[in-house]
Amino acid sequence: MKLASVAFVLFWSSGFVGAELGTGFAAADTLLTWRYAIVALVLWIVVGVRRRPVPRGAPARQALLGTLSQVLYLGGVVGGVALGVPAGTAALIAALQPLVVAMAAGPVLGERTSLRQRLGLGLGLVGVALVVAGDIGPGTAPIWAFLLPVGATLALSAGTLLERRLSPPETPLVSMALQATTAAVLFTAVTALFGDLRPPAEPGFWGAVAWVVVLSSFGGYGTYLLVLRRSGATRVSTLLYLTPPTTMLWAFLMFGEVPGVPAVPGILLCAAGVWLVLGAKSVGGAGHDGCHGSTDCARQLLPRHPGLVPGRLRGAHGRPGGRVERRAGGAERAGRGADRVG
Repeated sequence: MKLASVAFVLFWSSGFVGAELGTGFAAADTLLTWRYAIVALVLWIVVGVRRRPVPRGAPARQALLGTLSQVLYLGGVVGGVALGVPAGTAALIAALQPLVVAMAAGPVLGERTSLRQRLGLGLGLVGVALVVAGDIGPGTAPIWAFLLPVGATLALSAGTLLERRLSPPETPLVSMALQATTAAVLFTAVTALFGDLRPPAEPGFWGAVAWVVVLSSFGGYGTYLLVLRRSGATRVSTLLYLTPPTTMLWAFLMFGEVPGVPAVPGILLCAAGVWLVLGAKSVGGAGHDGCHGSTDCARQLLPRHPGLVPGRLRGAHGRPGGRVERRAGGAERAGRGADRVG
C-alpha cells in the first residue's frame, strides 16, 4: 500500500496545484463549470453501465451535500487561489477539516470533546495563522481572500457532519454522480450570470481541465477510497496532512512560489494539533458511542468528501450500534446492521 499512499498524497495535492494552473487561463467559475460538466457526464455513464439504482430521495439529499462538499468547498478553495492565495496555504487550511469537525461534533452530534482535543484545535489554528502571516505582504492576495479557503473548510465540515447524521443509503458512485451534477448545474448558472461560459481558446486551459478531472477528481478520490478501504481511516487522515508540504513543493517547482519563513513551524504546529485531536479519546453524549482511540476518531472526522466513504464503513460509524471488525492483515469490515449500502 506504500505506492497507493504516495499516489493518494500526490493526487490529492494536485487539486490545489490544478486550481492555480487552471485559474491562470480562466476565471475560477469557468474552470469549475467545465470540470464538473465532464466529471458528471463520465460518472453517469459509469452509473448506467453498472446499472446502479438511484434511491428515492437521493437527489435532494445529495444536492444538499454536494452544495456544501463540492460547490462551496471547491468554490472557496479555487476562488481563493485565483485571488492569489498560495496553493500550499490553501491546502494547509483545508487539511484542518478533521479538527473543525472534532469541535463541531459536540454541539451538533452531542459528543463531548476533551481538553486535549481543544488544545489540538488551538495549535492547528495558530499554525495556519503563522503560515498565512508569512504569505501576507506587498503584491500578495488581499487578507480577505484567505477567508475563502477558511469558509470552504467550514462548508466541507458542515457537509461531513450532515452526511454523518443522514447516513444516506445510496452507493458512493451514485452519491458522487448526483453531487457532481449539482455542482455542474450551480457552477453553470453562476458562470452564465456573472462570468463567461465560453472556454478560453488556449490549449493550456484544456490541459488544466484534464489535470483537475483526471488527477484531482478521479485520481484523488479514487486513491482516497482505495487507501481508506485497505489501510483504514487513521492512515488516510495522517496522509491528508502530508498534502500541504507536498503542494508547497509542487507549487515551488511549477510556479516558483516560495513559502514564507513561518511556513515550517506553522506546518509542525498543525501536525501537532492533528496528533492531539486524532489521538485523543472523547466521551460520547447520550445516544452516541463516542470516539475511542485514533482509529475511531479518524473514521468519524474524515471528510465524506464527497460521498466516497465506503458504504460498510459509513454504516458502521453512521449509526449507533454499528461495529467494525478486523480481518487478518488489518483490513476492516462492518458488522451486522452496516451492510445496507453496497
